[in-house]
Amino acid sequence: MKRLVLSLVLLCTGLSAAAGNDPIRVYLIGDSTCATKDLKNENPERGWGHLFQPLFDQGVVVENHAANGRSTKSFRTEGRWNKVCEKLKPGDYVFIQFGHNDQKIKDTTRYSALEGYAANLRRYVRETRDKGAVPVLLTPVVRRHFVGGVLTDTHGGYPEAVRRVAREEEVVLLDLEPLTREWVASLGDEASRGYFMWVAPGTSPLCPKGRQDDTHFNVRGAHVVARMVAAQLRDRIPALAGHLDIPDLVVARDGSGDFFTLSQAVAAVPDFCRRTTRIVVMEGVYREKISIPASKRNVELTGRGDVRLTWDDYASKIGPTGVETGTSGSATIYFGGEGWTVRNMTFENAAGRVGQAVAVQCLATNLRFVNCRFLGNQDTLYLYGSGNRDGETVTGNARIRFEDCYVEGTTDFIFGAASALFRRCEIRSKADSYITAASTCRGQQVGLVFDECRLTADEGVAKCYLGRPWREYAQTVFIGCEMGEHIRPEGWHDWGKPRAHKTAFYAEYNSSGPGAAPEKRVRWARRISAEKARELLAAFEK
Repeated sequence: MKRLVLSLVLLCTGLSAAAGNDPIRVYLIGDSTCATKDLKNENPERGWGHLFQPLFDQGVVVENHAANGRSTKSFRTEGRWNKVCEKLKPGDYVFIQFGHNDQKIKDTTRYSALEGYAANLRRYVRETRDKGAVPVLLTPVVRRHFVGGVLTDTHGGYPEAVRRVAREEEVVLLDLEPLTREWVASLGDEASRGYFMWVAPGTSPLCPKGRQDDTHFNVRGAHVVARMVAAQLRDRIPALAGHLDIPDLVVARDGSGDFFTLSQAVAAVPDFCRRTTRIVVMEGVYREKISIPASKRNVELTGRGDVRLTWDDYASKIGPTGVETGTSGSATIYFGGEGWTVRNMTFENAAGRVGQAVAVQCLATNLRFVNCRFLGNQDTLYLYGSGNRDGETVTGNARIRFEDCYVEGTTDFIFGAASALFRRCEIRSKADSYITAASTCRGQQVGLVFDECRLTADEGVAKCYLGRPWREYAQTVFIGCEMGEHIRPEGWHDWGKPRAHKTAFYAEYNSSGPGAAPEKRVRWARRISAEKARELLAAFEK
């Protein structure tokens, strides 16, 4: 009874050896159906454990020690268990899934008869508990073995042996065998091949002659099974379930996702979908140039860890057709689909100081960026919106929000026609030049608004303008912003367009810091009231 009570406490509270905010550690031990795979030669095979980490937030760390071909016997005799057991601390979890290789009666290094198999499982369970960690037993996943169109069992008494040990030792059981059996049976013989390692000849460098494997999963199969395991946690292991954060699609360079590139994930987003699609990008540098079309909308894109998307095109670069790339063609990523929310991502144009080189171009409305970084030099962030409308009168434009972001650049590094709100952002100048170049359309309610932002600069940068008008009706307003000493007292420049003195709307309210000098600003700049400031901010709440 004491053992049961302790297990329940650990399961519900997620106690760990170190109090505080240390992540919960989940150790996976088992065979190839769970293992992390070597990705050489574009290996399409995955174990479900390979895809398990991205299903949790940063409060859980998964260590996958499962290995191809291992049984309850060989995993121990090879010293693999010792390496795990030595690490265990109170509050850790050990997921134990074997069975496929224990059945191999002709292999004395791996074979365990049913009683020996059960005894091995008990030993893993008890040694885990001796370290204060929590054991979790899993029955082996089903083999895809159809006879006459009917899925046929291949595991014999091994799954029941796991269930028996779970009952006797009072261990949480994740019974994957019936779950995976029902899933594969529902697909049928032909369709289920698409989730296993059935590889057509000439499609994989790893197996150029093809492969027909009914035991091991491809990415699609591992995706499904990993989520099956996660679904079981909601009722059985609340401490882990509280950290589940399951996206629709995962991008990861280490093969733990559905795709290796963000471009592939974008292509997989359903066109014109009303339901939100959630994409998680795992830590890494992704060298890609991406164009998100208008049909890909209502997406939450989140980076886990340090995620950087980078490319190095620039305006004067000659493309494959002999034509210059141009400013609009230089962007690392184009957001053309409306309703995207982007979190914890870094977007970079790495071309260097070679003229215009855009990191992000925003063409759609209802875009929101939270805790993102925009790195570049000239023309880093292009807020294109519906574009420049020279000579036209408009009533509105794309609405874009930036919250707790970082934007850097040299010249005109925040520019364009869209209505954009920057809230609590750091705006960093890397050269003596101009921060903004708005091209707000005539009749547009609001242009660029900076609310509670910090204007900073690299060492040696001492003379920066708040902005200049790319188009004559430019609107740029700073509200409650802290301005560094690099901001020039006059604040604004007319770009040699004296008519803009009457048409542009350049204003501040409640600026602070050494760069705040309202009495020294150009005569045609404005100081607005608190009421006007509230009105401009309210325009982004509609």
